[in-house]
This record gives sequence, C-alpha cells and structure tokens, in this order.
Amino acid sequence: MEPIKILFLCIHNSARSQMAEAYMKQLGADKFVAESAGLEAGTLNAFAVQAMNEDGIDISNNKTKSVFDFHKQGKAFQYVVTVCDEASAAQCPIFPGVHKKISWSFADPSQFAGTANEKLAATRQVRDKIKQSVIALINELS
Repeated sequence: MEPIKILFLCIHNSARSQMAEAYMKQLGADKFVAESAGLEAGTLNAFAVQAMNEDGIDISNNKTKSVFDFHKQGKAFQYVVTVCDEASAAQCPIFPGVHKKISWSFADPSQFAGTANEKLAATRQVRDKIKQSVIALINELS
C-alpha cells in the first residue's frame, strides 16, 4: 500500500507544523509521508527546537518552507492539516488531489509572553497536544 501524503500547515512553518511533521515522520513513517509549510517561510522557533529535543527529536536543521512553493510545484496531498487558528487556516490554498482538510487549533509559540522558562513551558504544552493529535490521526487513518 502506498503511503498517505500529509501536509501540516501553519503561519510561518516555524513551530507547530514543524513539530507535527516531525512526529508524523517518527511515529507514522511506515504508513505516511509528511511535509510541512507555512503561509510564508519564517524562522525556526528556538523554543520548539528545544521542546522537541527534550522528546528525542532534532528539528534544529529543518528549513522553513512556503506553502505557495509547494502549490506552484503541483505537489499533491491526500490530507492537509492546518495547525493554526481558523482565520489563518482560511488563507491556505487549495491543493490538487486533496481528499480532506483537517483543522487543528494550537496556540502560536511565537506569541508566548513571559520569561524564557515560561515560553518553553507553554511550548512544551503545545508540543504534547500536537503529539497526541498526530497519534490520534495515525490511529484514525491506519
């Protein structure tokens, strides 16, 4: 059986979509092909990198990507999973071959306020919610 192609999408591809892609690659590698992108490419979020490292996944060398580059390349995905708020998700382009669009809403780590420890703690919470959502999606689609 051919792997299911999934695109995780958020604003800048700097944290949430990167985490979701990494978990899908780690936990669903035999059944899924995962990529991630943003409405525009941003800068990888240092707190997301640290939070993922704590869970044994290194995303520090990941590049941020623009969804519009994927769109121009004609990439086809069976599922597009938005991991940002609804207003931002509504701006996402339509992809050829998409069978289903799924919307998950997670807080944006780039918007967290407070000390570095508080921002990291909040990012860990987002990471854990994303991991649980990815596990649920793998179970649903397997």
